[in-house]
Amino acid sequence: MGQQTRQHTHSTKWVKNWKFITASSVIVVGILLGALTFYQTSHFNAQVKINGVHVGGMTAEEALHKLTSSKLKNTIYIGDQQILDGNDTKMAFTEKDLPAVEKLLKSQWSFFPSSKEQNLALKPSSQDEYRGVTLKKQLEEKLISLNGGLKAPVDAQARLEDGKIVITESVGGEQYDVAGLLKEYEKHGYTSEIKLKPLLLKPITADSEIVKKQEKMLQELLGRTVNYKVQDKVYTLKANELIKKASVSKENTITIEETVINQKIDEINAAQSTLNKPFTFKTHSGAVITVQGKGYGWALDVKKETALIAEAFAKGETDISAANIKGHGWKGEGYGYETLTNNGIGDTYAEVSINDQRLWIYKNGKMVFTTHVVTGKHSTGEDTDKGVWYILYKKKDDILNGSRVGGGEYAVHVDYWVPFTNSGQGFHDASWRTNWSPTAYLNAGSGGCVNIPPKVMKTVFDHLETYEPVVVY
Repeated sequence: MGQQTRQHTHSTKWVKNWKFITASSVIVVGILLGALTFYQTSHFNAQVKINGVHVGGMTAEEALHKLTSSKLKNTIYIGDQQILDGNDTKMAFTEKDLPAVEKLLKSQWSFFPSSKEQNLALKPSSQDEYRGVTLKKQLEEKLISLNGGLKAPVDAQARLEDGKIVITESVGGEQYDVAGLLKEYEKHGYTSEIKLKPLLLKPITADSEIVKKQEKMLQELLGRTVNYKVQDKVYTLKANELIKKASVSKENTITIEETVINQKIDEINAAQSTLNKPFTFKTHSGAVITVQGKGYGWALDVKKETALIAEAFAKGETDISAANIKGHGWKGEGYGYETLTNNGIGDTYAEVSINDQRLWIYKNGKMVFTTHVVTGKHSTGEDTDKGVWYILYKKKDDILNGSRVGGGEYAVHVDYWVPFTNSGQGFHDASWRTNWSPTAYLNAGSGGCVNIPPKVMKTVFDHLETYEPVVVY
C-alpha cells in the first residue's frame, strides 16, 4: 500500500512538470511570434527598394528619411542609349509623404521575413518642379533636336496627279515619337535613371482609314463645278478640267495646284477686262472712235481670283462672284466693273474734244451741259492727255501748284478743282485767262488742265461726280 502511494505521487509531479513546461513553451512561442509580427508590421522586408533606394529592414520613418536625403541623377535613356544627363537633385519627399510610405510598408508585409526582391514605386505628394517641368522640357527639346538629323517617315497618301487619283506607299523612318515618349516619361517611376522604350514615328499606311478618306474626298472634288460670275457673265468651271494636281492633309484640308485654274482666269480676264485697253466710244457727233483706257478701267486680280476659285472647289461652293478687282486708282483700285453699258463707259460721263475745244456732260445718256474750253498748250507738248480717265475728287477754293514749260513754278487760286489724272490734270476755272478762242490751245493753252470759263465753272462742278469717266480725245 505504501509503495503504490509513492508511485502515484511521483506520476502526479511529472504531469504537473510537463504542463508547466508546455505552458511556458507556448508563452515563449507566443512572445516570439508577437515580436516577429510587430517587427514585420513595422519594418520593410530585407530586399525591398522604393524608387531604387534600398529600404530593407527600415521603418516607415527611416525609409522616408532615406528617401528625402537621396539624390536623383536624372539621366534619361532611350533603350540603351543615354540621350540626356540632367542635374542631380534631391528627391522631393517631405513629412507629408509618410502616410504613403506606411501604405507601401503595409502592402509588402509578410508574416515571415521574406528575401524576395521588390522595387516599389512612389511619387512625392508635392510636384518636383525640376523633374515635372524643367527636365521634361529638356527632353522634348533634345528629341526634337535629334529628329532634325534623322530620317522622317513618309505617310501614304491619296493624291491627284495629272487628273488621276493615285495612292503612294508609306516609308518607315528613324525619327522619335516625341509626344509618345513624353507620355512615357510622365508615367515613368521616380527613379534616378529614366529608361524609355524606343518609340518611333509611324507613317500612315495605304490601307488606313485616313488614306481611304483622302481618296473619297478627291473623288468628290473631281465631280465639282463652280459657276463663276464676272460682271453679267457666268462661266461654268469644272474641276475635272481645271484641277490636275491636289492633295489632302491629315486634317482633311484640300490643297490644289492652281496652274490650270490660273490660266483659265487669265483667259477670262483677257477677254472681259477693260484695264489698259481701248474703249469704243460714240462721240457727241455720232462718230465712233477708240480711246485708250488710262486711269479708268478694271481688271481681275488673277492671282487672288485663282486662289478664290481653288478655295471654292476645295470647300464645295457652287456659285461665286469675282471679288478682287484692280486698276489704276490711287490705291490700285479699278473703276467701271459695275458699268455694263456703252462699251463699259456707261451713260454718265464727261466728253472733251481737243479738236473742238469743247466739253459735253452726259447724265443717263442725255447731254445736260456743254461749254467751250481751253486744253493744254500744244506747241510746248503740254497737251491734255488723251484717254479714258475718271474724276478723282472735287474741291472748292483750292491753290494749284505746278510748273509750265518755259514759265517755271506757279501757284494759282481756283474756285473749283476737279482732277481726273494722277499726274495733276483736271477741270478748273481760269479767271486769269483772256484768250478763250477755239485755237487758243495751240500756242496759249494751259499747262495740261482743261480750263473752264469762270462763269460756268460752278455748273460744271455741280454736274460732275467722283469716279465718273472722263473721255479725252
